[in-house]
Amino acid sequence: MDSVSSPVIYGVLGFPAKHSLSPLMHNRAFSALGIPAEYRIFEKSPEELKFFLTSLAEEHIRGLNVTIPYKEAVLEYLKKESPEVRFTGAANTLIVKDNDYLEGWNTDGIGFHRHLITDLRFEPAGKAVVILGAGGAAKAVTDQLARQGVKTIAIFDVDKEKSTKLTAKLAQEFPAVHCRCADALEDIDLRDTDMLVNATPVGMKKDDPCLIAADKLHSGLLVYDLIYNPAETELLRRARAKGATASNGLGMLLYQGARSFELWTGKDAPVELMRQALEEGVKKL
Repeated sequence: MDSVSSPVIYGVLGFPAKHSLSPLMHNRAFSALGIPAEYRIFEKSPEELKFFLTSLAEEHIRGLNVTIPYKEAVLEYLKKESPEVRFTGAANTLIVKDNDYLEGWNTDGIGFHRHLITDLRFEPAGKAVVILGAGGAAKAVTDQLARQGVKTIAIFDVDKEKSTKLTAKLAQEFPAVHCRCADALEDIDLRDTDMLVNATPVGMKKDDPCLIAADKLHSGLLVYDLIYNPAETELLRRARAKGATASNGLGMLLYQGARSFELWTGKDAPVELMRQALEEGVKKL
């Protein structure tokens, strides 16, 4: 194919990346809207990263999603970054302009918020939130929750230094939000909490412990586990048994991808078609 007839290329960059469900939803979206583009998997080793990121325009690549372990590594190649990238120190979406001018975005928190308000009918403003974890996912989630005006955020992480740093950064950037660290899981009191978010990988394995005791959960709580495989973690099972609203992270994956699609194409994402593609993909995992 010559440069005139070649389709525009988008893709996901990671190492590994073969497990990604993103090609399913993006290629479904391109096809539905008649956009001459295709979405590929780019599994690149650390040694290949620099050459790849400095040859994108030449290869007709106009946009990338970025996953582990490169969300932070790509920052040095950016010419422009969104406020979310500046807060989290990570980019999951790249827009490629001419001469490999890269714009970096982080749509994870945006996708999380969009799922909350669109599908779960949960408005974060004025709410009290507890976050388990203080890593990259927690940074994206807390950043967006703070932007949306939550009242309080309490963070627990087994690495106290990480939770302390994230709490301090939130307090500095969003002084109207009351932020604090929980020293231990036993210190977490959910009685006056509106939402509990698991932003740790605990729950992905069958023999993982449940971080929250069942007697702490209540029917007025939204329990959101960023894990989507398995579809129901032990935390979500316990939450539903208590009458709480419970959600896994598939909606966040959907809406962060939809936002990436919109940034790349300037078109509204066909969300329901993308949702169908994701659900079909999850069943095959």
